[in-house]
Amino acid sequence: MSKRIIYQTLPRLWGGGKLRDWDAESLAYLRSLGVDYVWYTGIPRHATGKDFVKGNPGSPYAITDWRDVNPYLADDPARRLQEFDALAARTHAAGLKLIIDYIPNHVAPDYRGGIRFFDWHDGDWTDTRKNDWSAPETRTEMLGILRFWASRGVDGFRCDMVELVPAEALAALISAVKADFPDLLFVAEVYGKDNYRRYLDEVGFDLLYDKSGLYDTLRAVCSNGASARGITWNWQWLDGMQPRMLNFLENHDEQRLASPEFLGSAARGYAALACSLLFNTASFMLYFGQEVGEDGADGAEGRTSIFNWSDPPGLRRLWKSLHGGPALAPDEAAVLARYRELLTLSKRPAFAAGRTWDLGYCNGNAPGFDPERHFAFVRFDAQEAWLVACNFGGAPADVRLSLPPELRAACPRIPVTADASIPPFDAAIIRF
Repeated sequence: MSKRIIYQTLPRLWGGGKLRDWDAESLAYLRSLGVDYVWYTGIPRHATGKDFVKGNPGSPYAITDWRDVNPYLADDPARRLQEFDALAARTHAAGLKLIIDYIPNHVAPDYRGGIRFFDWHDGDWTDTRKNDWSAPETRTEMLGILRFWASRGVDGFRCDMVELVPAEALAALISAVKADFPDLLFVAEVYGKDNYRRYLDEVGFDLLYDKSGLYDTLRAVCSNGASARGITWNWQWLDGMQPRMLNFLENHDEQRLASPEFLGSAARGYAALACSLLFNTASFMLYFGQEVGEDGADGAEGRTSIFNWSDPPGLRRLWKSLHGGPALAPDEAAVLARYRELLTLSKRPAFAAGRTWDLGYCNGNAPGFDPERHFAFVRFDAQEAWLVACNFGGAPADVRLSLPPELRAACPRIPVTADASIPPFDAAIIRF
């Protein structure tokens, strides 16, 4: 399995907030970044305008009607399903595939459809009600929902909080819908690392969030001074599951990298980006605006709100720059250039499908190399080899790395040593 790049967006916050705003220019921009899938968050109709709704217009995770589209996304609400079909056609015409959310654990209290649900909710999700998976009609309806959207051109589903529903029911669903749509991509939000292998091998998900693994590790290294050795430990723990992980540094649940609550600057996240994107063949997800340093200041606690209408300024400027408006500010353009550079590298065969060699074990005493704040690895295939040296510290580093004989035997173009000058919070990338 080679690396996939997924781009998550809330259409209601892009351009004028309509499905049509994901137009040819916007989709061509994603293709220029090397994106493969667009995850359109907030398509199925959710609760809005009711007293139980959180915020205005409300959460995309409190579904009212699974076979409908949110009317506010359409130019002509009476033709909203047709406008979604046009979005799917545009997405495919641009050479991209599309993902929407599948939320098996709960619906809105005013849900209309065939799912049976209880009169209670999990945690603080007061705008939802827990689904009853013991009811045969629930399982039948859930399969119908997946087939409905797949038949309209949806290429995959990001599956919300799957650990809260019966695993055997999800396995049966995935098997049944893939019998008709074998190329569907199922992405699971799983937090318990001890559940990773079960949801991949037994339930049948194609990709799994590595939130509790690499994301949490990198966040601790970047924000809390944790040892960079943790990256190696997570990689070793994942072992053969690594190609089926989905790495990310932002999504709608997490704080923006550039927010004061996280790193305070997109540039302070380049080392984490290089590691998350390039270290292995795991797929990678971008959250819209991340690539220009959107900081979530319009939301709360460093997050772009999924509950309220908002107007993230970086997103607004990005959209306008793609549609004949002013160019991005210099700092935003610089962030985008760095993201574009690393995303382009990630598509090279050595990074997308090649082998990984962690250099930490043989460089504990290498000149200039601090295994607590530095991390280095080699990616290679039969045609090329690359060194990536990441610096999570605030001072520049000049390092001389040892390349072990077993690596050189596997890839003869590898030298005995390599020198790298690594800027603070960034990565040096060298082709051998």
